[in-house]
Amino acid sequence: MSKTKNDLAWEKLFDKYNIISKINDEGFFKITSKQINEFREARLATKFDHKINLPELFRENHLSILPITRGSYIISSFEAYKEFNEINTEITKISFPKYIESIDYENITSEAIAINCAFVSGILSDFLQEDRLFPTVSGRMSSNEFSFYINNSNINKDVKVRVLNSQVEIDGGYEGKSSLALIEAKNSISDDFLIRQLYYPFRLWNDKITKTIKPIFMVYSNGIFTLYEYEFQEPNNYNSLVLIKQKNYTLKQDDIKLDDIKSILNRVSVIQEPKIQFPQADSMKRIINLFELLYNNEMTKDEITTTYDFDSRQTNYYTDAGRYLGIIDKRKEDKEIIYFLTDKGKELFKKNLKMRQLEFIELILKHNVFNKTLKEYFKIGKMPSKKCIVKIMKESNLYKIKSESTFYRRAQTVSSWITWILNLIE
Repeated sequence: MSKTKNDLAWEKLFDKYNIISKINDEGFFKITSKQINEFREARLATKFDHKINLPELFRENHLSILPITRGSYIISSFEAYKEFNEINTEITKISFPKYIESIDYENITSEAIAINCAFVSGILSDFLQEDRLFPTVSGRMSSNEFSFYINNSNINKDVKVRVLNSQVEIDGGYEGKSSLALIEAKNSISDDFLIRQLYYPFRLWNDKITKTIKPIFMVYSNGIFTLYEYEFQEPNNYNSLVLIKQKNYTLKQDDIKLDDIKSILNRVSVIQEPKIQFPQADSMKRIINLFELLYNNEMTKDEITTTYDFDSRQTNYYTDAGRYLGIIDKRKEDKEIIYFLTDKGKELFKKNLKMRQLEFIELILKHNVFNKTLKEYFKIGKMPSKKCIVKIMKESNLYKIKSESTFYRRAQTVSSWITWILNLIE
């Protein structure tokens, strides 16, 4: 697995400051932004929103890093992350106010717009069960002084950490009669999150006002708002958060019908297979989410790996899936690989959500293996077996797939993409 810039920088830092030895002796190591900046900008070298983003030396030694002042951090075997737990798969439909013209709710391109959209549409009011909400606090602020206990996984014991004027960022704060909701918003799908993103804002405002503080995590992607409400059952304990509820919302729009999909299947012309590795990327939700991120900005391979919930191998798989569909392309610049949306990809995001989904379906069904697999599904009334899918794959002149085991692994991607298409039907 190739090393990221963060991997290389932290290798030098661990070596220069003998960090492992210090942690073994004292249980922790404190490091300043100035020390980190010698090898990589501290802002980039300490941003690990997901466990998988941690540098190799952190993962190998079960370490995490947390800010404790405006310019310093503490490294130890902290249990710093929490996995998402999706307990509700139903999607609630909400109407968007017709008189609002300044938000294109079918083309949400940032976390800030997603929060505004959730507010004006009433999604937040419904989720928080507050009739009247008002936007009150947001942006960067100082944490003030507080201390907390966090689990040290190396000794399986809670240890005390003191924070003094660390930077806190709140994406959106909404106050109602009985509560203040503090929202951390993301436009990228992931398996886990850094608890600090909820805990530091919670501690700041829990000490300032008498109302209940509701830490909320909101994820927006491809028309779906997923909201998670947490509670820190022991305010002084970083790891005491529990999921109170989780709900999915979408804004009402034209539905995709079975006939829409059959119409595409019957009229689409199958293309010659591209000379690109056949996809091994099972989650179409994640692929589309990557398209959304690249619509906003070009990204290097390193940036995708370190900011998205991917390792470098997954970055290759998912960017190759986008290239296979003709939506992503790449170039080399200053010895770095940069990924960007093709003109076709950019055009997709100028269309409303239904038309965009239908375009995705068409791009998939232009490939013989997906086309024939869906036709077989409609013929037999269920997903074809892996053996059947592999047979179709072998007849489809796929690029550089030779071994039987590879065919069967990639067959899972075929069935996953077909399932995604079918799940769009209302």
